[in-house]
Amino acid sequence: LSSTLIEFGSNIMGYSLKDERKKIFNKITYHNKMLNVYANILDYDYLEKKILKFNPEIIFHLAAQSIVSKSFSEPLKTVKTNIDGTLNILEISKKIKNLKSLIIITSDKCYLNKEFHRGYKENDELGGDDLYSASKASAELIFKAYSKSFFNLQNKFGYASVRAGNVIGGGDWSPNRIIPDCIRSIEKNSSLVIRNPNSTRPWQHALEPISGYLLLGKKLYEEKKKFNGSWNFGPSMNKSMIVKDVVKLFFKFIGYKKKFIFKKARFKETNLLKLNSNKALKKIKWRNTWNMKVSIIKTAEWYLSYLKKKDLKKVTNLQIREYFNLND
Repeated sequence: LSSTLIEFGSNIMGYSLKDERKKIFNKITYHNKMLNVYANILDYDYLEKKILKFNPEIIFHLAAQSIVSKSFSEPLKTVKTNIDGTLNILEISKKIKNLKSLIIITSDKCYLNKEFHRGYKENDELGGDDLYSASKASAELIFKAYSKSFFNLQNKFGYASVRAGNVIGGGDWSPNRIIPDCIRSIEKNSSLVIRNPNSTRPWQHALEPISGYLLLGKKLYEEKKKFNGSWNFGPSMNKSMIVKDVVKLFFKFIGYKKKFIFKKARFKETNLLKLNSNKALKKIKWRNTWNMKVSIIKTAEWYLSYLKKKDLKKVTNLQIREYFNLND
């Protein structure tokens, strides 16, 4: 998202913890073209000070403990970050003079999972059996309460919560995610352990929901009442792929052969998870640009560039320019 906004010439402030794993943000983003603040979103006073000083027109809130498996080993951190962090952003947003659009990004896992084949709609029941899902559902409920208790009365800016499917694409090194696990198995020359190989996920390239967030942010900016609410940004309903097939395609395109080991996850994961994005299609004309196969190919291209030690800033920006059809 930062790289895309920089490409569009936006004036950006980013607020997050430092990336201690591979310092990937600095490697793939022209970070010197934006204001970078490294701090904890739970520090309300410091967060408020920095945001009010910057006085943004648009806020995209993505800061979270975003790994499902970590919610089992780090339950307090997960709940505090995902609920209190969102609460801090919502409260501070009331005070920003210049704000036109507020977009709170949660997760497709905010829905109470009933494994609907029709896909979850924005008005479906929220919930979660694990703390990650519960924290995201809670963030959605708090957003809705702020919307009705404050935002709609102030009528100062547009506001929305958004939910995306399982995202793939360059730059992800998170634990217990299938594509990063593939790359780690190559680097370590080890077999790849696959959890729940037959689970279906709404796979999409990172640039797909980003394009939706940007489009919605623009709509909220222009018409602050018309587009308020919750929105899904997922892949086409008739397209799905199980974990095992994603892995096979990824290794085919990246040009590596790998031994797979199938192993049941230590924590509960859903077998079927789909989003229904008809609202975004009908009301803001958003749709996927890259199909599932192209998304996997583009992801493989990025990680192959990483393995070959190419300039990842250039690789990332080339993909952004291709996706958004930006000419030199």
